Amino acid sequence: MRTLFNTSFGKRLALSASAAAMFAALAAPLPAAAQQKFISIGTGGVTGVYYAAGGAICRLVNKDRKDHGMRCSVESTGGSVFNINTIKAGELDLGVVQSDVGYNAYNGEGQFKETGAYKKLRSVFSIHPEPFTVLARKEANVKSFDDFKGKRFNVGNPGSGTRASMEQFLKTKGVGLDFFSLASELRPDEHGPALCDGKIDGFLYGVGHPSANIQDPTTSCGAQLVSLTGPVVDKLVAEFPYYAKVSIPGGLYPNNPQETNTYGVLATFVSSSDVPDETVYQVVKGVFENFEDFKKLHPALGHLNAKDMVKNGLSAPLHPGAEKYFKEKGLL
Repeated sequence: MRTLFNTSFGKRLALSASAAAMFAALAAPLPAAAQQKFISIGTGGVTGVYYAAGGAICRLVNKDRKDHGMRCSVESTGGSVFNINTIKAGELDLGVVQSDVGYNAYNGEGQFKETGAYKKLRSVFSIHPEPFTVLARKEANVKSFDDFKGKRFNVGNPGSGTRASMEQFLKTKGVGLDFFSLASELRPDEHGPALCDGKIDGFLYGVGHPSANIQDPTTSCGAQLVSLTGPVVDKLVAEFPYYAKVSIPGGLYPNNPQETNTYGVLATFVSSSDVPDETVYQVVKGVFENFEDFKKLHPALGHLNAKDMVKNGLSAPLHPGAEKYFKEKGLL
């Protein structure tokens, strides 16, 4: 630095001119491909499928960042409700949410009754299903849900999504908790051991697959998956757009070679109408142009079907950027 100030006035002037030129060059607009735009995806806890799915999406988007100039980052968050509120505040561009939570946000129901409808919420695509999974004790000899009548069944802990869904199912079926001889209220970490210890005959749990919560009792005591189908499920899926019929692949869990049909909510990818169309278009393109790679990035994504992802469980209107891509590819 000293040598600079010991030079002649002419040299200093030349340096100032070149520095000014350099700053002018830096201030000039960069070509579109060179501009860097940062986008953020809200997910859930770092051990959950939401975080893994968000990370998978960002990985594929970042693969082509030289072309579109966007850099994607994934953030661990408190989950669905947090993600919607943070997208609404403009602090996240996109997020993963449960389809029923998305429905409530868009319509101002449930958790969002006080804050009101968030009509700027937009669907991007659905990801993995979170099926209502019914498991029965091997010795209970249960073939269908009706076989649980008069048996001991865990309906879920009060305040949980599983419990709310269980009560909605029973109400639509026209029965109450007295359908069971015992309606226990165990937490998810308790129902597997209780099943294997013979304290209950079955339980229902809404969860993405594969899940250790289901793996443990199917391995430890040969617990059996039970299909959840029939007129009650047909009615619920027809009436509530956040539900979809899904299946749990055969052989996913020990001692359960059969496919298990059920229904449930879906993990969905959402954004806001405030997020530019081009941003969402490039994110969707990154996933669907590398679809087979996307499915390999987490076991829960392995059975995704592209055509289902553009219609199932979408609780808010499609974002125009997503709609544009899907129409170009004939998926809509």
